[in-house]
Amino acid sequence: MEEMQNTGTSMPLIGDKAPAFKAVTTQGPISFPEDYKGKWVILFSHPADFTPVCTTEFMTFASMADEFRSLNTELVGLSIDSLYAHIAWLRKIQELEWNGMKHVEVKFPVIEDIKMDVARKYGMVQAQSSTQAVRAVFVIDPNAVVRTILFYPASTGRNFDEIKRVVLALQKADKEQIATPANWRPGQDVIIPTPGSCGTAKERMESKDENQYCLDWFLCFRKETK
Repeated sequence: MEEMQNTGTSMPLIGDKAPAFKAVTTQGPISFPEDYKGKWVILFSHPADFTPVCTTEFMTFASMADEFRSLNTELVGLSIDSLYAHIAWLRKIQELEWNGMKHVEVKFPVIEDIKMDVARKYGMVQAQSSTQAVRAVFVIDPNAVVRTILFYPASTGRNFDEIKRVVLALQKADKEQIATPANWRPGQDVIIPTPGSCGTAKERMESKDENQYCLDWFLCFRKETK
């Protein structure tokens, strides 16, 4: 394990407690997870400041910040660059116009991580580079548990609708004890837990409940009201 940590490849897994850290950011110092108790967090990393794909992603995340906040979700960015480089980059972003977005102000914190302390805790520094963080996304719940991990190659920008969909799906699953099927969107039918006994499976298949239907004993859906 020590060797893995030295190479920067160790990382928390889904269901693990998110590694704690203290950091300087563009919005002042933060202490994680203490400063985010009771909130969902999207922690995401970038290879470097002033890179083209990252710039489009920061503009998109910033434009969606209020949408995520309405879901009790805070954004925290990271790049292995200095605080001053972060500030210069974010100021430049405000001057750009792309895809209908302009004068975008990045108000969420961006971590200064020159020593790669946070990036290494989260396995963001991998074999392809010893000096840059890969394009990672960690969705962390209000109990500071890692719930989703997404890694993207340097050439591919993230799908922010999918990141928001993941948060919505996780929150619904936690609240209603259901699962969401492939390509699920809010308002669509959801999957109810698989029965744990033959008797329950039989009852479910014979159920006359108009709010649910089964394709087979192990795959039953609950209808969502429109």
